[in-house]
Amino acid sequence: MATDPSDKGASNPFTEAMQQARNSAEEFTRMFGQMKMPALPDMAGLAAAYRRNMEALTAANRIALEGAQAVARRNMEIMQQTISELGETVRTLASSADAPQARAARQAELLKQAYERAVANTREISELIQRSSGEALDLLNKRFAEGMDELKALVDKAGTGDKP
Repeated sequence: MATDPSDKGASNPFTEAMQQARNSAEEFTRMFGQMKMPALPDMAGLAAAYRRNMEALTAANRIALEGAQAVARRNMEIMQQTISELGETVRTLASSADAPQARAARQAELLKQAYERAVANTREISELIQRSSGEALDLLNKRFAEGMDELKALVDKAGTGDKP
């Protein structure tokens, strides 16, 4: 589905995915609640757990999106810095009256410095991506463990006949 980025009403893929996940969870909860089985868990508790799951997923997506935005901002800053440095380098080399060997040595040194900066910038971008991905994954892992504990408690409660 192609959308015009200037269209303010257009939703982004994250929003669409989250809405689909919410709709699926609500449909599952509704269908599961209509089933007549012995020792069913407390549906209100199960629905609350699903809501917490969706909240955790939303928060993880937000962290990932913020990380992607930080990477894009830093990448733009790096590009602007590189263009500025390139212009200065070209001016310096163009105005140099050095001998050809000295000029070649200077060019090699500038090329080495540019390569080292590029490697450092790539490492920085990689660390930004890894950090935001790690935060999102940690959040999801924590919620998964909590969700399993909640589900076990709900099933245990339903099996013993306790009321919530």
